[in-house]
Amino acid sequence: MARPNPIQFLQQVRQETSKVTWPGRNEVLISTVMVLVLVILASLFFLLADQLISWAVGLMLSIR
Repeated sequence: MARPNPIQFLQQVRQETSKVTWPGRNEVLISTVMVLVLVILASLFFLLADQLISWAVGLMLSIR
């Protein structure tokens, strides 16, 4: 496969980026908020799971 020269490469890149449908400001904002909410929910879930496992292991080790 022949390598295009840098000018052809930049022209091809420009053609490909013109085909992309870029998200609007509102769509980016909604997606960002959704990601932040899901990160917070996942963090709370893993905090709760960690505390529960820690409590259970502590209970098992103190049975002696």
